[in-house]
Amino acid sequence: MEVLRIALFISISASSALSKIDPGELKCLVCEQSINEMKKAVNLLDPSKKIDVGGYHLDAEGNYRSTKVISAAHSEILLSEIMDQICDKMENYVRATWKSNGTLTLLNLLDPSGGMNSKMSEVDIIQDDDLNKSLQYYCTSIMEENEDDVIKYFQEGQDGFVCSKIGLCKANHFVKEDL
Repeated sequence: MEVLRIALFISISASSALSKIDPGELKCLVCEQSINEMKKAVNLLDPSKKIDVGGYHLDAEGNYRSTKVISAAHSEILLSEIMDQICDKMENYVRATWKSNGTLTLLNLLDPSGGMNSKMSEVDIIQDDDLNKSLQYYCTSIMEENEDDVIKYFQEGQDGFVCSKIGLCKANHFVKEDL
């Protein structure tokens, strides 16, 4: 009987912690972490790689010539491919609150070298029923609904406040991540 009472208390505590999470704030955090992951992927691209874009025209000799050459990192096709893969990285993230101030955060369990994130001791992880699969779902829906805008901001080099510009975060909200 005592075990049942403890289990009930734990489940009520976990569900009350989840009910405190504002879905809007969570979507904002997912958006920002997804954009940070996208920045990391774009930064790994070879900056010297160029591609031809635009309409192709025949010159007087019958050869095709492109209208514009751009960095591969600004290619709509390449950015779209990166966006398609970025949400898989959300598997490594968990919802947590900072012990110092209680604010909600998304924490990558792994550091860039593949080891355990050193910030784990600074947060309280929020347990949820779906094992954080909703983070991937939010990421996918955000990227699908805002693909054109995200690509445009990356092409223009204005990726710093994408989530604010598309209306998912307040104008002054931005999570800085070490790249």
